[in-house]
Amino acid sequence: MILLLDVPVLVVLILVTVGALLLVHYAKATPWVLVMAIAVLATGLAFGATMWMGSLFAGMRALAWYLFLVLPVHLGLYAAYVQDWERWVAGVLAGLAVLVGIDAFFIEPAWLTVRTERVVSDKVDEPLTIAILADIQTDHPGAYERRAIRLALDADPDLVLLPGDYIQHPHPEVNRRLRAELRAIFREEGLAAPLGVYAVQGNVDHPRAWVDLFDGLPVQADVRTTAHPGEPVSVTTLSFDDGFHAGAKIEVQPGFHVAMAHAPDFALGQVDADLLVAGHTHGGQVQVPILGPLITFSQVPNGWASGRTDLPGGRTLVVSRGIGMERDHAPRLRFWCRPEVVIV
Repeated sequence: MILLLDVPVLVVLILVTVGALLLVHYAKATPWVLVMAIAVLATGLAFGATMWMGSLFAGMRALAWYLFLVLPVHLGLYAAYVQDWERWVAGVLAGLAVLVGIDAFFIEPAWLTVRTERVVSDKVDEPLTIAILADIQTDHPGAYERRAIRLALDADPDLVLLPGDYIQHPHPEVNRRLRAELRAIFREEGLAAPLGVYAVQGNVDHPRAWVDLFDGLPVQADVRTTAHPGEPVSVTTLSFDDGFHAGAKIEVQPGFHVAMAHAPDFALGQVDADLLVAGHTHGGQVQVPILGPLITFSQVPNGWASGRTDLPGGRTLVVSRGIGMERDHAPRLRFWCRPEVVIV
């Protein structure tokens, strides 16, 4: 859906593109120098306009408008003014931008996968299965969320972990209704596990209201950092603030100790746990081949922002790319970063 703040951004981008094409045609400007200059100018205008109107996410959306809508048209029209190899290059780049846009907006966001990690510990005598459902982050609970929950429960988990970010919608009344819808899906799909289901708060969750999502469900939803000692597994759930605290300290617990927070930043602290679990980063949501995620909103190294990281002391950090994606002002896309259910 095009929001009102997108309109002036699109107008600016279209005017800049039309101006560039007129210069190529009438002033006979050097084509590729002009293309690069206009690309930089358009990107700057997009960010400037949307930062003035809203947020960083709005700027990202404006950049997405340019890369996947305006730029392909720009390059396609530009190809009409040049000859030989330049025409081919412009055409290939336009086609590539379109293909990446189709993948990022229409394919990858729903291309759910199951990632399995194996952790070996002498603290566990029998096989133990842990399912991680991170960053459901939806504004329309339905078949997709049901599928993710079913994939997790099909693994017959002994323990289910929910590292936050469940519903993202700015309007409180709508948010309340959506929580009720997601709660119904949890109930209908039979969300439960022999060793428990544990949930913490994410950054899109209302600080006080999020816990009612689990009313009547066999889910332990902790607002404060709480230790749940047990055998063969102990679970420590971190508060929202403690999850982002790089100096977090977590004391030893009996058996195999699992520590869960929304953000992975706590893994930089003195965490005495065998398995550290987090979400929040979405794996960057957009990754560039070889370079990895461009932004993670986390203090951990980019290499820790998704997947498994073996830490000193025999500890293992597992960060999920999540099931949903950033919404509201952000562009709703994923690239090179499929959503996932994680099974440990």
